[in-house]
Formats: sequence, C-alpha cells, structure tokens
Amino acid sequence: MPLFYQHNINRNAKLAVWSITEPEDFFLERVHLQKKINHPHKRLQHLAGRYLLWLLDPAFPLHLIEIAGSNKPLLTNEAFHFSISHCGDFAAAIISEHAVVGIDVELVQPKIEFVRDKFLSDDEQLLLPAPDIQLLTLMWSCKEAVYKWYGRDGVDFKNHIVIREISINDNQGWVKCMFMKDQATELNISFQFFQDLCLTWVVA
Repeated sequence: MPLFYQHNINRNAKLAVWSITEPEDFFLERVHLQKKINHPHKRLQHLAGRYLLWLLDPAFPLHLIEIAGSNKPLLTNEAFHFSISHCGDFAAAIISEHAVVGIDVELVQPKIEFVRDKFLSDDEQLLLPAPDIQLLTLMWSCKEAVYKWYGRDGVDFKNHIVIREISINDNQGWVKCMFMKDQATELNISFQFFQDLCLTWVVA
C-alpha cells in the first residue's frame, strides 16, 4: 500500500499523498468512476484521488460529490471541504470539516522556466535569487492550491494571486500571498518537497 505521505494539519484537517502503482481493480474495490474517462492513466489518477478521500475518512460521502462549473469537485451539503490534485504517478487529497481547503502536487521539471512570465509578476520574480526550478515550481504550485481553494473561474494567476514572502527550512516551509479577486485576502500556504515532488496546501 504505497501511502507516500500523510499529515494531520489540525484536529479538523488532514491530507495524504498516494504513489500510484496499483491497477484499477485495487481502487475500484472502494471507489467508483463518477464520469467517463477514456485515458487509462487519467482514470487511475481520478480513482486514486477519491480513494484518498475515503482513506482520510471512511465516512466521506463519495457518492455525493458533484462537479462545479469550474470543474471543482465539491459536496453541496458541505459535510466536508476537500480538494484533490494529481501529477504523474502521484495523487494528493486534503479534507477539512470546517475550513475551505486547496491542495496541489507538482513534479519539479525544467519546463516551468518557459512559462514563468505568464504566472509571475516582475515583483514576484525578484523573490528568486537566481534561476531556480524548484522555487519556480513551488510558486506555480502555490497559485494552483489557491485557485483550488477559491474554486471558481476567472482567476488570473499573475494578478489575482500575489506571492509576498517565502520561507524554506529543510525542504518545507510556508508562503504568504494575497488573493486579490473579489476582496483582498491574506493566505498562508504550507509546502513540502520530496526530492522532485512539490506539495502545497492551504487551509483558510
């Protein structure tokens, strides 16, 4: 059972990361596909994300998940707030009983360098002491986690999600940012690096 990482954030929120090595049948013993997905690997990612929700809390009502217009999965009765992410052979999920949450998992890859100007302002790029693929991935992942926390369309990563400060200590830390859509909201994003994997989450 490749539970890659699990973390109890507080009494009401927790997250986990799964390394996907199993066939579909493993996940289908606990969860079901809620929509048609033709691509085999994307099907595995979908199943692994929902399996994690069940693993984090067996009482999670998977059958009540609906998909919002922004493609965000949600529970209309808000029995749990949750977020799911997947990348490569990893899936991540976070749940909370009371707070709105967002999570993102990313592989650290050089291609992030080619899109930095699309999601980072000039001021944000000053936070990079030198070309740093790991930090660029972290900044992208933070913005993805905030977007999933918000859960609605119309978010401009460059102008609506503004990173102000980054603190790193032994491959983990926090990022302070301002979410500037609708009203200014200060958010603290936590992160953890695992070699070439970046995990970020927000509970607010």
